[in-house]
Amino acid sequence: MSSSYAFPVLADEASAEPGVVYTVASGDLRLSANQTCWPTQRQFEADLERAVTALGARIRRAHPVDAEQKHGFIASQRQGIEVFKTIPPDAPVIVAEAVWQYSHHVLAGLRTHRGPILVVANWSGEFPGLVGLLGLTASLTKAGVAHSILWSPDFTDDWALAGLRTWLETGTLTHDQSHVRDLPTLPDTEEVALGRALAAQLQREKAIIGVFDEGCMGMYNAIIDDELLNPLGIYKERLSQSALVAEMNRVPEEEAQAVRDWLDKAGMTFHTGTDEATELTDAQLLSQFKMYVAALRISDDFGLDAVGIQYQQGLKDTVPASDLVEGLLNNVHRPPVRSRDGARELYADQPLPHFNEVDEGVAVDSLVTNRIWTAMGFDPATTLHDIRWGEDYDGRFVWVMEISGSVPASHNGGYDKSYSMRQPPMFFPLGGGTLSGVSKPGEIVWSRVFIMDGVLHVDLGRGTAVELPAEETRRRLDATNPEWPIMHAVLHGVGRDQLMARHKANHLNVAYTPDADTADKALLAKAALFESLGVIVHLCGDVRL
Repeated sequence: MSSSYAFPVLADEASAEPGVVYTVASGDLRLSANQTCWPTQRQFEADLERAVTALGARIRRAHPVDAEQKHGFIASQRQGIEVFKTIPPDAPVIVAEAVWQYSHHVLAGLRTHRGPILVVANWSGEFPGLVGLLGLTASLTKAGVAHSILWSPDFTDDWALAGLRTWLETGTLTHDQSHVRDLPTLPDTEEVALGRALAAQLQREKAIIGVFDEGCMGMYNAIIDDELLNPLGIYKERLSQSALVAEMNRVPEEEAQAVRDWLDKAGMTFHTGTDEATELTDAQLLSQFKMYVAALRISDDFGLDAVGIQYQQGLKDTVPASDLVEGLLNNVHRPPVRSRDGARELYADQPLPHFNEVDEGVAVDSLVTNRIWTAMGFDPATTLHDIRWGEDYDGRFVWVMEISGSVPASHNGGYDKSYSMRQPPMFFPLGGGTLSGVSKPGEIVWSRVFIMDGVLHVDLGRGTAVELPAEETRRRLDATNPEWPIMHAVLHGVGRDQLMARHKANHLNVAYTPDADTADKALLAKAALFESLGVIVHLCGDVRL
């Protein structure tokens, strides 16, 4: 039959070759980050190829190194789609990550790939492939894509080699997740009653989270669809970061300076210089304080109960980083900001929960935590951390929890124990300060809200932020990002590999309580609240109800 229409001509699908494993490497959108991290990624891929070859398979890299760009990462979603066109749909694929990566660069290809998928990462603080792995595996979990994961410093350890062999032979790999259990029938306690009452209030009275440009750094897992969010009683106000910049331009210099003066008086240390390209400057700080004022005023305009600023894309090329703002918003005690007419103090004597990187799983968690902790009379300051890295210290595994730029000052023990340093130029060309420090020792509740099998889940656990000697803290900071805030965390009853195997995000939420007993009670109230909202609750590790 002849036709005058231009029908598409689809190429035949290539067939998988026995013994051949394809590798891909998802990268950043920022050229500076891809170029800086490429030597580490190249070495990691060489270690992986050596191990795969020794086990009798062959590696075929699915995309070349770009000599002009000076790196070998997939640097955009379009590039990722084109790369996966060249991979036989049934071939085994390894996503090799030694650095942070943007999951959406490879998600389109992985969603339709039929062959076995393995995501592997290094075990390093300086180049956090494990953070990238957790972000990608969470995105694949939300998308319903079957996959396996594995991690190793250099693929010479017996544990990683055994896992790699299993995957090559079977196409699947599972890890111990015996630390996870479903929520049992809850006891009849005041904490359970409180959680249920707060859930009923949230669903009846509703809450609004402000989202300044949804989606950040390819974190598909960090977007919760309205159909899942609204039944909780939570609704989105979708805002543009351009509106934030416009509002910043309306903030007078003297108001920004008043924020700086307040923080100076509170004892916060600012490590400033004069070189805009490499140092934190007073001008950068004043811009950040204008953003702080602007964020509160816009939040008040829309009646927001929590707010999230994307910051990594777009905004970083326009103004200094938003991190310092985020830490201030999350603290009860912070510089006062009044309405435009001066008649009211905005969000007086309370934090405005900020969910960094517009991670909406963090938004739901922070909103819930804020209400429970406030009702129980605890400091409601919350923050997220990247599950950055960790090592044994003095007979126990101590995690390095570290987030790009800010925690509430109360987590450090106050403003006089907090400091601000310039964000790395590789990520933030216009600079901006952090709200950093070493998290104080104390009892914490940790958690993560995530999407699996098309519904909302939450993992809840207990932990302790511990104090390490100053020299060990310094070593860990220097092994990661010394500009950023750090928490030394011991998770109760959850091993290193168990957390990696289970956790469905690169982010983990933490909140302090006065002691172990109150932490257990707060966790119980939180479990009751989430259960009442219809979220599937899991307890992780040693949790007392």
